[in-house]
Amino acid sequence: MTGGRLEDAFTDERLRAGARAALRALDGAVTAVEPIPLGNRKRTAVARFEMRGPVVVQVCTESTWLRTEATLLSLIRDRTGVPVPPVLGAGEHDGVAYLLTAYVAGDDLHERFTAVDPDVRTLLARSFGSYLAQLHDAFAFDGYGRLETPGAFSPPGDVLSPAHEDWADWFREYGLRAVDRLPAAFDPLRSELRGLFDDRPIEGRPQARLYPWDFRPGNALVADDRVTAVLDWEAPLAAPVSLSVAKAEFLVADWYVNEPAPLRAAFRTGYERVRPYPDVPTAHRVAAIAESAVDSAGRVTNPRYPELDREGAVAFHRDALEAALAGTDDRDR
Repeated sequence: MTGGRLEDAFTDERLRAGARAALRALDGAVTAVEPIPLGNRKRTAVARFEMRGPVVVQVCTESTWLRTEATLLSLIRDRTGVPVPPVLGAGEHDGVAYLLTAYVAGDDLHERFTAVDPDVRTLLARSFGSYLAQLHDAFAFDGYGRLETPGAFSPPGDVLSPAHEDWADWFREYGLRAVDRLPAAFDPLRSELRGLFDDRPIEGRPQARLYPWDFRPGNALVADDRVTAVLDWEAPLAAPVSLSVAKAEFLVADWYVNEPAPLRAAFRTGYERVRPYPDVPTAHRVAAIAESAVDSAGRVTNPRYPELDREGAVAFHRDALEAALAGTDDRDR
């Protein structure tokens, strides 16, 4: 590891040892290790070498998360045209899981999305719609909720198993959890929001498909006006396509611009080139918006770029929820 700055990228010694073990499997001396922010549950860095291209190393103390992500990335590359990095290796060292993927060049689309030409932004939104439709075509499940790959590393498995069999129980819990973690500023809406999940029967057993819950420009790289990689596939879920579409459409279109209708239309066009666009019940749209409003650490998320401050972000999420409840978000224009 001579010349690398592993201690800067991974300040925890256990994580550092896991990264060291991962990188030992690759040929060549590491010349630098640069931390990059990616996800709340894992630590990620780019390792650069003298004689080979850079690689991305991720480490985490929960082996299930990275084992599942390694499996999902490999299956996405096998089954779809969605651009994801190739998996170079995955394993575990002294209780720390690691995942190695090829480094993909590109700019952070979160920073670029509002700056590109509007026609390019439309094409990018259309790409996201097409990618999501491909994922829905390629992955079907007989249950709902968190997907995991059972077993151990070496090699990663090829099975993704959902955690819940009952749709009503899982969706009610999912929706209420999203609503209940909203801060006090949302109290005037809370009773009506909870009523969508508490007071109304949740019927049927819809077909579950892959639900990449953080599928957004902020987790993508772009170069030459095209997406080069979609990143951060941790903790995937299985859910009906209507929930997945509601979440992705919100994060691709509404999140970034004041007039989201054209981007929504582009997203829908991209999706419909692969499969029919689903109807989205109000409860699914509300759950998607509420779940987007607060991150896993309990912080209100900040839409737009440059990002809104907390007061502006709260107003943004509250307006989106009010429009979804009222059915007045001009979605079909």
